[in-house]
Amino acid sequence: MIGIAVLGFGVVGSGVARLISENAEHIREKTGKEIRIKRILDLREFPDSPFASLLCHDIEEILTDPEIAIVCEVIGGCRAAYDFTRRALLAGKSVVTSNKELVATHGTELLCLAEEMGVHYLFEGSVGGGIPVLHPLSSDLALANDILRIDGILNGTTNYILTRMKEDGMSFADALRGAQERGYAEADPSADIEGKDVCRKICILGALAFGAAVPCDRIPTVGITEVTLSDIENAERLGCSVKLIGSAEKDPQGRMVLCVRPCFVRHENPLAGITDVFNGVLIRGNFVGDVMFYGRGAGSDPTASAVAADAIRIAAGIAEPVHPWRDAPQEKIGDPQSIPSLFCVTVSTENAALAERFFGRPDRLLPSAGKVTLLLREKIDRAELNRRIAAASSAFSVSSVYEVL
Repeated sequence: MIGIAVLGFGVVGSGVARLISENAEHIREKTGKEIRIKRILDLREFPDSPFASLLCHDIEEILTDPEIAIVCEVIGGCRAAYDFTRRALLAGKSVVTSNKELVATHGTELLCLAEEMGVHYLFEGSVGGGIPVLHPLSSDLALANDILRIDGILNGTTNYILTRMKEDGMSFADALRGAQERGYAEADPSADIEGKDVCRKICILGALAFGAAVPCDRIPTVGITEVTLSDIENAERLGCSVKLIGSAEKDPQGRMVLCVRPCFVRHENPLAGITDVFNGVLIRGNFVGDVMFYGRGAGSDPTASAVAADAIRIAAGIAEPVHPWRDAPQEKIGDPQSIPSLFCVTVSTENAALAERFFGRPDRLLPSAGKVTLLLREKIDRAELNRRIAAASSAFSVSSVYEVL
C-alpha cells in the first residue's frame, strides 16, 4: 500500500480524496498498486465528512509517517504551502500541487530540492485545471522542438466574464457579479480580473518551454477591468473576440518575452472560439507546428483529476521528473514592447483622414459616434505605437489599444 496525504481539505483537496477513494479499484487495475488516502491536514474539523477519521492538524504526523510516500499540497498561497512542501521534500516524500503561486514563486528552489532528495515535485494541476498540458509540453514538445511561442486563455473566470459581455451584452460589473453568484469568481476577484492568475501560469509555461523562469514582477500584466462593451463590439465587427491572453516567446536576440493583456483574437485563431470557463493553450514548435490544448480550466473535479494523476504516476513508478529550471538572468529577459505586433486603435475623432495622418492607412476602419477605430495595416512595436499616440495627442485622444492575434 502506498499512502497519500492531502494538505488542505477545500474544494480541490476534497476532490482529490474522493477521486482516489472512489476510483481505487480502477487505479489498482491500471497500475497494479494499491493507493490510499492516509492523512488529511486542515485546521478545520469536518465531522460529517466520510474522511473525518483521517483528519489531522499537525504536519509532523504526515512527515514522520513512513507509509506516506506522496503529499498532495492544495492549500493555496505561499507561506504555509512553501514551508510544508519544503519539509515534505526534505523528509523524502514526493509532492504534487495545483498551487500556481507557489510554483511560479519558488519552483526553481523546490525542483532543485526534489532532484537532490531523489523524489518528485509535480504540478500539472497548476495550469489549465484538468487539461494535461504541462507534462506534454516538458516531456514531449519542448524535448524535441524549439518552442517558438505560447498563447493561452488561462483563467476561466475572466473568460466567462468576457463571454457574458459578448453574448448577453452585459457590462463588466454585471458579468463579474454573475460569475461570483455562480461560484466562478471569488468574493475578492482581483487575482483573476487583474491578470495575476494568468501571470503565474504563463510564468510556469515559459519556464518549462525555455528552461528559465521570468519572475512574475517582470511580466507586464494587464487585466480585463477596462474592457468595455464598445471594445467587444469593435472586435466583433473586425471578426475578432476579446480574450485575456498570456503569451511567452523569444525575441530575435533569444531573450524571453512574457506578457498578459486583453487581445483582439481573430475568429480563425482557435483560441477565439473558447468560451465560458474553458481554457485553451496554443503552443508552436519549430517542427511540430501549432498544437492546441483545450478543456475545463477550473473547478474541483478537473483540478483534482490533474493532482491525482500526478500522484498516481509517482505511485506507479512511471512519473518523469520535471527537470529543474533556473531563474532567468536579467540579460535574458526581453521587453514585450520591442516585439512587432498588429494593433487596433480607437481614437476620439470622427475624422478618419486625421487619424490616418498619425497612424497610417489602416487595413480596416470602423467609424462610430465621435470615434473611429483603426486596425493598423503593418506590424509595429509598442515603442513606435506610443510615439504615434504621443504625436497625435494634440489632435485627439486614444481611448483604447488592443494587440491583434
